[in-house]
Amino acid sequence: MAELHPYEVIRRAVITEKSNGLAERNNQYAFEVAPKANKAQIKDAVELIFDLKGQVISVNTLINPAKRGRRGRKYFLRSRQWKKAIVTLAEGAKIELFNV
Repeated sequence: MAELHPYEVIRRAVITEKSNGLAERNNQYAFEVAPKANKAQIKDAVELIFDLKGQVISVNTLINPAKRGRRGRKYFLRSRQWKKAIVTLAEGAKIELFNV
C-alpha cells in the first residue's frame, strides 16, 4: 500500500453539535479521513497539521455507512460511506479550528 501524505489523510473537520460537545467535555475532535488511512497515519497527520507534537493520546475510527433514500419504489443513495476519526488530545491541548 502506498503511503499517504499527511495532508491527504485528513479531509475535513466534522463540526456538529455532538462533536462540539465532545471537544468541550472530553477534549476529543472529529475528522473525516481517507478510507485507507490507519490510526498511526491519522495521529501523525493531526500532530503535523495542528502542531501538537506528542499531545495526541488516542485515535478511534469508525465507518459511517451510506444512507439510502426512497422515492416510490426506487432507492437511491443520499450520502456515501465515509470514515471518521475521533482524536483525543492531552489535557490543556486544543485545536483552535473548533474553538471559534
